[in-house]
Amino acid sequence: MNASTDEHFRSKDLLGLRFLSTGEITHILDVAEQFRGLNLRAIKKVPTLRGKSVVHLFLEPSTRTRTSFDIAAKRLSADTFSISGSGSSTSKGETLVDTARNLAAMHPDIIVVRHRRAGGALMLSQALPGTCVINAGDGACEHPTQGLLDLLTIRRALGGFRGRVVTIVGDILHSRVARSNVWGLLKVGAAVRVCGPPTLIPPGLKELGVEVHHDLQEAIAGADVIMALRIQQERIPRGGHFFPTLREYSRLYGLNRDKLRNWARKDVVIMHPGPVNRGVELEPEVVDGDWSVILDQVENGVAVRMASMYLVLGGERAAAREGRG
Repeated sequence: MNASTDEHFRSKDLLGLRFLSTGEITHILDVAEQFRGLNLRAIKKVPTLRGKSVVHLFLEPSTRTRTSFDIAAKRLSADTFSISGSGSSTSKGETLVDTARNLAAMHPDIIVVRHRRAGGALMLSQALPGTCVINAGDGACEHPTQGLLDLLTIRRALGGFRGRVVTIVGDILHSRVARSNVWGLLKVGAAVRVCGPPTLIPPGLKELGVEVHHDLQEAIAGADVIMALRIQQERIPRGGHFFPTLREYSRLYGLNRDKLRNWARKDVVIMHPGPVNRGVELEPEVVDGDWSVILDQVENGVAVRMASMYLVLGGERAAAREGRG
């Protein structure tokens, strides 16, 4: 691979976008862009990670992320092994660190981990200094590869980030996707707005330079991108009430064709990390309409995850030593 930026990615782990510099984020996107080209070929497999092994340790349900990581690893010719929460010893009371140490004793090259608790990926990284760790989502903390694929999608749709306005609407409080996007977008120079009920907006965002809105019309006026988020029901404590009803939430914060035509730019880009609750955060005509780049996000996810695995393993540095660019 031959990326266009001078700043290489030098960490053995990918834990969150808040830990990365602007140059590192841009570099990952550049490498992912090249892998994206590979994914469009008739023959999509390359020997880049032949002989390497990747363990997918998903202790929380996932469809898109888990499948995307698996496809990405196999297209790089890595051997993959998948472990779910119900199929792991954590369901028998074993701690996350003990599970990971037992896996590390089998010498995998990468562990891709999704965990319901914030900080789970960082804990593994500290406990396993000899194994690369990629965070596939830890509680309500971060989801760095989702943030990166969203950045790649925006860059491809708009050509860049400077002067662009991105509005994130929905359950910001419980969303790891929102956190990764806020960190990433601010670092690459975009302006970020968030919008939702006051109960679903975490404190401290204004101090980061994020505009906070509770009125949807104000929040989406003039925005280049609107990213809708679903309500994270699985992270809301039992008995917790953050808004009256889903119908009321949808009326105030859901996006439909009329709201977009009356309040938003004609060329606005609509995004959603999935899964979409049709009729709640987005009406079907928005999900499937010309505004939507949701399927582009899914497509770009494979390329970003290929780039992430390639870079944490030092594939770029090895290629440079061997004179392969």
